[in-house]
Amino acid sequence: MKYLSQSEYIGKYMDYLGFAKTERRSYAESVRLLEAEGFKEISKFKTLKPGDKVYRGYGERTIMAAVIGKEKISESGLKIVGGHTDAPRLDLKPKPVYEKGGCVYFDCHIYGGIKKYQWLTLPLALYGTVVRKDGSRVEVAVGDGKDDPVFMISDLLPHLGRDLEKKPMAEFFPAEDLDVVCWTTGEEKKERQAFVDFLKKKYKVEEDDLLSAELEIVPAGMPRFVGFDKSLIAGYGHDDRVCSFAGLQALLDASGGTPRRTASILMCDKEEIGSMGNTGMQSSFFENTVAEMIERQEKNARDIMVRRALEKSSMLSADVTAIADPHFPDVDSTGNSAKFHKGPCASKYTGGTSKGGASDCSPEFVAEIRKIMDEGGVTWQMAELGRMEKGGGGTISQYMARFGMDVLDMGTGLWNMHAPWELASVVDCYETYKAYSAYLRS
Repeated sequence: MKYLSQSEYIGKYMDYLGFAKTERRSYAESVRLLEAEGFKEISKFKTLKPGDKVYRGYGERTIMAAVIGKEKISESGLKIVGGHTDAPRLDLKPKPVYEKGGCVYFDCHIYGGIKKYQWLTLPLALYGTVVRKDGSRVEVAVGDGKDDPVFMISDLLPHLGRDLEKKPMAEFFPAEDLDVVCWTTGEEKKERQAFVDFLKKKYKVEEDDLLSAELEIVPAGMPRFVGFDKSLIAGYGHDDRVCSFAGLQALLDASGGTPRRTASILMCDKEEIGSMGNTGMQSSFFENTVAEMIERQEKNARDIMVRRALEKSSMLSADVTAIADPHFPDVDSTGNSAKFHKGPCASKYTGGTSKGGASDCSPEFVAEIRKIMDEGGVTWQMAELGRMEKGGGGTISQYMARFGMDVLDMGTGLWNMHAPWELASVVDCYETYKAYSAYLRS
């Protein structure tokens, strides 16, 4: 089985990670890469035949793409690699602009699970979309350009912060104070209007247009290698773009031939807040997309065909896990913790203590994946996310397993998960891509 070289793949991934600072930008870049390899939007197909390359998106955030197999989807189901492209961040509130002490701030709301203190005193960037009442849009991307300013959340100097240091970590910095300074020239009570005038001149948006905006605060800066050996990659949003991109590249690899069973990927939204909303995996997007494909294969497509297809499908839930950190041995599951440079980690179950919220993969499917990985020359490992009563986490696997399909969590391990800058191993990133490619092409 032929793969991209490690250096070629890592270069592609780091370019993607630097661009895809939001789920909308991930979607746009994914569509660009798919269409460059001949994939077409599903509405352009009246019928689907083996070898066709198709995708369907929703809300410019969630996408499913597939290479149609020799066997009908209703008869043998699909092989799926499914990850998510949203990441923990700060969102601007609907009315985000306020003035205090001669400074103008963006009022922010936490998205996903973060440690609040990690976002203080960092260079931050602003990305997103403003939609005017007439439906026209303004795209915003400030903080990563050569001459762009950055934004920041201030913190108290240690000389005056002794009382704060006595508070528990979760309490010393209130969530409502995670606000970003965006304008200050010292003229108190005039700053807010000056900033609003700037927005109107620069972006041609009124303040009320921010009511219908989706604006995100993310770390400024591009992915970088870490250490003299350059064995790690520091980047924002490894969770879970490291797995989603690996699935995307694996499908692009598979598009050169015609698989027996339809090979597909999911790059979804809202996982970090429970997979809710019409672009999350608790929506009907996935079933609707499968139904659209079956309808283009069968003359008399029926709902039961979709249900049978889903039950016959299988999936690698492509989400990250935690790498054991030598500084924090008390949270590791002895003998069952993931290590750097050992490849992607398969987790038979996720969830919390007592396997709460886990889909708990069958041993038969685990054995099947073991065989595929060995035949594909993939370096991989089996582990769980932390010690009982200390560890645990969720993925989209539980929402897919409810259809009756076999699902195994398998993804890249990280340090600093959910921090502004996460760390992933170069080897693990590459072996994750190989794992998904071997699975889709097996």
